[in-house]
Amino acid sequence: MLPEDDLNIITKEMGREPNLVEQGCFLNLWSEHCSYRSSAPLLRTFTSTGDRVIIGPGDDAAIIKIGDGWVLAIGMESHNHPSYVDPNNGAATGVGGIVRDIISMGARPIALMDPLYFGPLDSPKNLYLFEHIIEGIAGYGNCIGVPVVRGEAYFDESYSGNPLVNVVCIGLAREEDVVTACAQKAGNKVVLMGSTTGRDGLGGASFASRDLSESSEAEDRPSIQVGDPFTEKLVIEATLEVIKKGYVKACRDLGAAGLAGASSEMASKGNLGIHIIADNVILRETNMTPYEILIAESQERMVLEVEPDDVDAVFEIAKKYDLNVSLIGELTERKYYTVEFEGEIVADMPIIFLNEGAPTFERPSEKPQPRDIGEKPNPPADLKQAVLDVLSSHNIASKDWIYRQYDHEVQVRTVVKPGEDAGVLRITDTTGLVLSCGCNPRHTLLDPYKGAKGTIYENAMNLAVKGARGVAIVDCLNFGNPERPDIYWQFKHGILGLGDGARELDIPVVGGNVSLYNESGEFNTAILPTPSIGMVGVVEDVTIAPPSSFVNEGDAVIFVGDIRDELGGSEYYNIMNKGTNGHVPTVPENADTIVDKIIDVVRSGKVTAAHDVSLGGLAVALCEMCDTKGAQVDTSAIGANLRADDVLFSESHACAILATPEPDAVLGMLKDVPATVVGTVGGDGLKISGSGFDVSLSRDEISWARSSLTRLMME
Repeated sequence: MLPEDDLNIITKEMGREPNLVEQGCFLNLWSEHCSYRSSAPLLRTFTSTGDRVIIGPGDDAAIIKIGDGWVLAIGMESHNHPSYVDPNNGAATGVGGIVRDIISMGARPIALMDPLYFGPLDSPKNLYLFEHIIEGIAGYGNCIGVPVVRGEAYFDESYSGNPLVNVVCIGLAREEDVVTACAQKAGNKVVLMGSTTGRDGLGGASFASRDLSESSEAEDRPSIQVGDPFTEKLVIEATLEVIKKGYVKACRDLGAAGLAGASSEMASKGNLGIHIIADNVILRETNMTPYEILIAESQERMVLEVEPDDVDAVFEIAKKYDLNVSLIGELTERKYYTVEFEGEIVADMPIIFLNEGAPTFERPSEKPQPRDIGEKPNPPADLKQAVLDVLSSHNIASKDWIYRQYDHEVQVRTVVKPGEDAGVLRITDTTGLVLSCGCNPRHTLLDPYKGAKGTIYENAMNLAVKGARGVAIVDCLNFGNPERPDIYWQFKHGILGLGDGARELDIPVVGGNVSLYNESGEFNTAILPTPSIGMVGVVEDVTIAPPSSFVNEGDAVIFVGDIRDELGGSEYYNIMNKGTNGHVPTVPENADTIVDKIIDVVRSGKVTAAHDVSLGGLAVALCEMCDTKGAQVDTSAIGANLRADDVLFSESHACAILATPEPDAVLGMLKDVPATVVGTVGGDGLKISGSGFDVSLSRDEISWARSSLTRLMME
């Protein structure tokens, strides 16, 4: 039901009370998920323009120039609530939806990333959700032939009743082939192409804008879309063909709010009206009502604006791919969303008001009481065991069990496979893309601004160690109930942190998604504030991207950056059950310079291995680099005034490890930032020493600890 305040506003604007069909349209299109009611004022603080930006926020996906007439389409979405209720279909259709956002712009999808957040796997329910969400992503992505090249899997108790499934998709197109969702001309026809329409996904947009209840799995299953990746593959090819041949004037995929959302948004963007004949929609179920036809979020459907003379040609292409296709309406000068069913007008609403009339506002926000960082706990008696404990945490452990299920080499563009700091794709003979995603939710919980700003730098460093500079950011802002002042304060300051970090690095935020009401009645808790992002960088020569593991015996190991006493929100403190203690990492003032210098050094070709230091700190980064070669490292020069556990586990931003056979030349290039030689590549294990401590680990011990997640899933 529509909230009473909304019903009063709509009734006043229309001069009458909306009927039930119209109320359903408003309920979904005015939901938080579709209209960004309490987030739009904050999202406007992002800088979304730049030299490379052709289309920014507001369309199905952003369009970014990468040179020589090539452009990228990039988008990011969530499918959180559906993935709790039905993990396989929820996750699969999350992939399908973002892929259709990309093809609706005229771009071929070439890569996926999947930042995922789960409850701890010692719970049978969480383990079930984890397995089936991964299965849904793998099954759908593999069938449609789009590689998953990067991702994140993060575990915390707060996600037990509300896992997060965020998906980034990247597409490639020639600039001249780009289309938008903006309708062009009255009199043009509206064509629906793809799968049939059923009752699955009814009210999905409004469902995404409320908390999950204890009985959600039973009550909300009709709100979950059911995916068919084989039909999706046909939709991809058919849509790209009709666009390439010039038959499509505007295009939009059917996602949130179904046909009502896609068709009304298309017309509204072109300042036009639209007349829909609901009888012409091809149905898979009998006796569907106009409300159900308009609001159902059945998957694998596209709505196209086509000139009258080209309708037959579009139908022929759809039939070639064995897709359903029907002429369902026409664009009009009269700026109303009009729906006809069985010869009667069942809905007639001012279209601009339907799409843009939802009141937006900043909600009350209240900063929580100042956090007591607590007394610093004593360092562990056994530092080696502490390193192994952190390394075997599921947040740190290798995610190979996950990405082995993904076909990450389909389309033969993948240069760097999943498991490193960033994914690397080849676009032309030499030019490539570098992709990173994710965030650190515990940092954001303790300080939303610092945590979100750190998210920008963490992803920028992931790109930098592959020689790439970020050119675009998309976000998925996952938070709890914004009606709670403390949650809205988290949300607001998280956005401000993301925006400031992106501006410092001159990377525009070109699109994304807001997912609020991520709370569980069953567990009576909100998720950790999770401002997950996807970042894309461009590298002119993909062959210079160094691996993240040591390669050459005798290479010097250089540490870049500053380690500080910043264990707040660290994985180390989480393992010690001291997660709310300590200082949260602060982005240093020279962080942008460090990012630039690392890019320059990597592009020089003098670096044989490079790894960002982030989750788990220096100890984890070094262990991950010892995949095939060991190293001896002395941290005395970089942590002289710190305790051993600070040096090993602080997650200070803008830090990296480089290996090089030319240390003098590399240090010369890094002269304006903190950098020092700390060791040498060689041996069959890792030895870390410092001011009063020594930790030695064999490569077998490291490998065993890092395999904890795989061992659990293979039992």
